[in-house]
Amino acid sequence: MATILAFGDSLTYGARPDALKRHAHADLWPTVLGQALGPAHRVIAEGMNGRTTVFASPLASGLRSGAEVLPTLLNSHAPLDLVILMLGTNDVMVSEMSARAAARGMDRLAEIVRSHPYWGGMAAPKVLLVAPPGIRPDALGETTDRDIAEIGKLARAYRRVAGLRGLAFFDAGTVTQGADPDGVHLDAAGNHALGAALAPVVTGLLGLDAP
Repeated sequence: MATILAFGDSLTYGARPDALKRHAHADLWPTVLGQALGPAHRVIAEGMNGRTTVFASPLASGLRSGAEVLPTLLNSHAPLDLVILMLGTNDVMVSEMSARAAARGMDRLAEIVRSHPYWGGMAAPKVLLVAPPGIRPDALGETTDRDIAEIGKLARAYRRVAGLRGLAFFDAGTVTQGADPDGVHLDAAGNHALGAALAPVVTGLLGLDAP
């Protein structure tokens, strides 16, 4: 059985684009991925609203920096076969960082996964970097042109990090994008599209039999 940790922000948590609510469990992309992989495998959804790669959030309490909480999660969910990292939207929109800075943050998270001192000498899991989907102008006009442009650069920046570090990469923007009205979060169809698209990537990466 393969165990996969999906580590992300509100896109992984399942925040709806039309309300401050969460999608039904069946409509979360980690759930869809798990169903596609089959019952012999387990996908752990670890998403938190406002989470960044390595930056503190000026707008929210709690540990929003992924680098601060990831080591604990690697311990509590071990042994893991794969960690899927999909972050960066909040780096750009909340912490006002560049796509380049977000890519450096993802590089740091990948290094945490690969160098963590796993208990009992367990092997480090593989890492899949996922660039979050693009965003669109929101109904209230709060999303800036700068936000849209920088998030549009994430895929290229993350692909470069993946290539340099020998990591797997997937661009979520090839299968979905932020939905109306907020233009950032995924609707149910977008979650299903992402989960289904990641299934063959994960199957190939881990050498799993197709369900």
